[in-house]
Amino acid sequence: MGKIADIGVFGGSGFYKFLDNIEEVKIDTPYGEPSDALFIGKIGDKKVAFMPRHKRDHSIPPHKINYRANVWAMKEAGCKCVISPCAAGSLQKHIEPGSFVIADQFIDWTDGRITTTIDGPNVIHPSAADPYCPELRKLAIETGKELGIKTHETGTVVVVNGPRFSTKAESKFFTSQGWEVINMTAYPEAYLVKEMDMCPLNISLITDYDAGLVGDVPPVSHSEVIKVFNNNLDNLKKLLFTMIEKIDFDSMTCDCHTTSQVSGA
Repeated sequence: MGKIADIGVFGGSGFYKFLDNIEEVKIDTPYGEPSDALFIGKIGDKKVAFMPRHKRDHSIPPHKINYRANVWAMKEAGCKCVISPCAAGSLQKHIEPGSFVIADQFIDWTDGRITTTIDGPNVIHPSAADPYCPELRKLAIETGKELGIKTHETGTVVVVNGPRFSTKAESKFFTSQGWEVINMTAYPEAYLVKEMDMCPLNISLITDYDAGLVGDVPPVSHSEVIKVFNNNLDNLKKLLFTMIEKIDFDSMTCDCHTTSQVSGA
């Protein structure tokens, strides 16, 4: 397949509606069927490939997503970077619902997911010490500030398996570790992007405080979560469109494109 996109975006099922003149492209992968087709559109002079990670009808739970196929489809489409917005809960009182966290670290608390494309016989050990692209993170932070969006510049996202939420005890443990964000899809999605030599970026949309903070902060109602989520979608659109127009691949000096060439043993 020839290059059909510059930038990939994973997200909720409605995001492709933000784009005009959409072309739907189905991609077969060596890892099976992706969650959905790629929806190809333009933002400024960039071609963008969007995929709803839960499928367009939101029928795939987080632990059943074929992350390898999804990311491979982005690579096959020619994407140089992949942006992964995700709805998330806050584990710390200063990370308020309605704000964004540009994660710089993740903790894998999942179970049973296939998390790598390195199946042998050639075995390498890519570093995940700094799992997100530093240049995309900087651009996202600067853009958030420019737009007046409350944006936290760092944060560790702990990824749980889902579909259940954490117990209060689990959530309190995560909070006690100093981690800021909890989510069900951030791993292995962004790591696979890096493993396949593309630049990964996580944008966590904080919709509520997690269960361990009940008692310290007012409990959030379902209607309030939906309200915050919808407001975040509008801000997400502004953030994504503005930063995507600013991305200059020619000036980027990150080493994300060499991840698969580095062996630790």
